Amino acid sequence: MQHSYSPKHRRQKQAGFSLIELMVVVFIMGLLATLIIVNVAPVGDRSRVSKARADIASLESALEQYSLDLYTYPTAAQGLEALSVAPAGVDLSLYRQGGYIRRVQLDPWGNPYQYQIPGTRSGGRYDLFSFGADGIPGGEGPDADIGNWD
Repeated sequence: MQHSYSPKHRRQKQAGFSLIELMVVVFIMGLLATLIIVNVAPVGDRSRVSKARADIASLESALEQYSLDLYTYPTAAQGLEALSVAPAGVDLSLYRQGGYIRRVQLDPWGNPYQYQIPGTRSGGRYDLFSFGADGIPGGEGPDADIGNWD
């Protein structure tokens, strides 16, 4: 006995998604991904700015400890590295064993923190800052400089 398939039965076996249905699904997924990225990206910028502020506060504390022990701040030439390794010419009996920080870290955008003595922007003894996301002086939003004058 031979089975004969009706055209309706053949269409059921070949059922699947059409190209238009697949394109609609891909478009919706792209739209959702765009919405997520647009809403999550600013959170990353804000967290980097917060981390930079926290790093600067930590470096300020280390600079103050250095100043209390050695009666001066590191010179511009010695820079922030003086907080982790005793600079040449420093009285080692006054310098804290192990330094004041483990190592000088980069800012959240991968650039070195800036240290200027005497300070001009902070109204204090030194300026300690990051150039922000763009890595150059000035800017607005995430590109703005972040420093101990904030």
